[in-house]
Amino acid sequence: MRMADTTRFRFDGGALWLNLLATQGQSFGPRPVERLPTAASAVDWLTQAGFAPRAPVTDAELSRLIELREALRELAAATVGRRTAAPAALAHIHHVAESGSVATLPAMLRADGFSVDAALAALALQALVTTRSPDRAYLKECGEADCRWVFLDTSGRRHWCPSPACASRGRVRAHRARQATAP
Repeated sequence: MRMADTTRFRFDGGALWLNLLATQGQSFGPRPVERLPTAASAVDWLTQAGFAPRAPVTDAELSRLIELREALRELAAATVGRRTAAPAALAHIHHVAESGSVATLPAMLRADGFSVDAALAALALQALVTTRSPDRAYLKECGEADCRWVFLDTSGRRHWCPSPACASRGRVRAHRARQATAP
């Protein structure tokens, strides 16, 4: 099942850095859905995430946003899988976080919007804090093979991400499996 509106953004992952992962739907399926195809879509996502850019997003900044998203996806999957993240992904996240740590704090507090680099640094830093804190125990991966979105699950009972499509497919599959094994 595909989302009818491929530009609709998800903000139900429990943290902004996890919501960034959802800007590509069905990431592990045969036809991933890219929700950040243009710089304008990046402006929309950043604005909805609370990082309204003070200037138009460039194609280079869009590329950096997507590159960070993919590094964060690796970090999230590694954390859930209780393995060490790929060194290149981890180095990239650290570089982005460090490039914006102290120097961009005054810029982040300005009322006229954010620089894209400040937003990226905040997302990278949030991911590093989450994956190194006790909150990492709440990270869960969606059980749908083509989704596998990592989200925060404070209930400890979820099998699928907050997407109704994933939960529906998963429940139907589980029901069919029970029916197949019933006497």
